[in-house]
Amino acid sequence: MTSTAEAVGFWLLAPIAVIAALGLLFAKKAVHAALGMALVMVILGIFYIMQKADFLGIVQVFVYTGAVMMLFLFVLMLVGVDSSDSIVETIKGQRWASLLLVVGLAGILVFSLGRVVMDEQTVQTGMDKLVSTNAETGNVTGIAELIFGQYVWIFEVTSALLITAALGAMVLAHRERLTPRITQAEWAAKRVRDNKNVAGLPAPGVYARHNAVDTPALLPDGTPSDLSVSRVLVARDQVATTDGFKDVERHMEREIEEGRSK
Repeated sequence: MTSTAEAVGFWLLAPIAVIAALGLLFAKKAVHAALGMALVMVILGIFYIMQKADFLGIVQVFVYTGAVMMLFLFVLMLVGVDSSDSIVETIKGQRWASLLLVVGLAGILVFSLGRVVMDEQTVQTGMDKLVSTNAETGNVTGIAELIFGQYVWIFEVTSALLITAALGAMVLAHRERLTPRITQAEWAAKRVRDNKNVAGLPAPGVYARHNAVDTPALLPDGTPSDLSVSRVLVARDQVATTDGFKDVERHMEREIEEGRSK
């Protein structure tokens, strides 16, 4: 039977998991959607631990949340996703097809689960087996004996299949370079021929102790240089403005004037 602590934990965490899952569907930014999915996976891990499935709970948190979802999150943060691209439907009718598949899957689950009949004796028998297994060898040890003992051949075949699938995806995604790679010397010669950025692009700006790639450099007339900031940061609208550094510039100018007067 479900204990009071388990029931309270479920009713507290289940609504949070549902809200996070809805955030995955309706979040406008991909980073927020990934964070919502990570929260759902963490709560699922807690549910597994509450059900005495320690191995599944730890794997859920460490592997899926700590490795897979965080990898997705870091990739999104590094590469960036433009919100305008997400509303472009590249395949016509995919949203209606997805909605139809979701409704069909939900119907199958409802009818399948609705036909399941479990009496109190069956539930108690399953709980007794779980308790006895955990008392004898432990949850982790019992699963390890099954994976690397009775089902070791199936486990190895599955791992080989996953590795083959990963290699196949890499081969299919690989594209040959259409043009030869341009070396640094060739880039320099091209800039000289075109008489454009002969000395190279300007470095990011330096204001006192601040030196960051999102800070534009200043031209001799004091205006910021657009070429000194990466176009990726410009597209994300993450370029720092020079308004916050005017006080620093005035302070440096006063120090230079005082030094000259002395």
